[in-house]
Amino acid sequence: MSMIHELIEKVKAKNPGEPEFHQAVKEVLETLEPTVKKHPEFVKAKIYERIVEPDRAILFRVPWVDDKGEVQVNKGFRVQFNNAIGPYKGGLRFHPSVNLGIIKFLGFEQTPRSTWASSSSWASSRSSRTR
Repeated sequence: MSMIHELIEKVKAKNPGEPEFHQAVKEVLETLEPTVKKHPEFVKAKIYERIVEPDRAILFRVPWVDDKGEVQVNKGFRVQFNNAIGPYKGGLRFHPSVNLGIIKFLGFEQTPRSTWASSSSWASSRSSRTR
């Protein structure tokens, strides 16, 4: 079994009951698999292990009053993944159907997008300076 597939299995074992997060990790890590041989320094620095673990996960309660005047309490979530290659992306979620696995899925999927946006912004700003 490849290092990437071993890591996917570890993520599943460490985060049971979060199929959405498992799916996102599998998709992103399988995309990165060619980089394992190309960049052994990433393996040594445990970059792959670090990107699948959130920097922080914040759970909070959200009390609110419904249309009938009844107080309701929902769970709220905020998950932030590695910001070393771009800003944290995502938002707050507190819908009753949301769980930690879904929020981790959303946050994890934003990490590469944030990187691409940052690098393309950086590249365009650099190219405009050299004209």
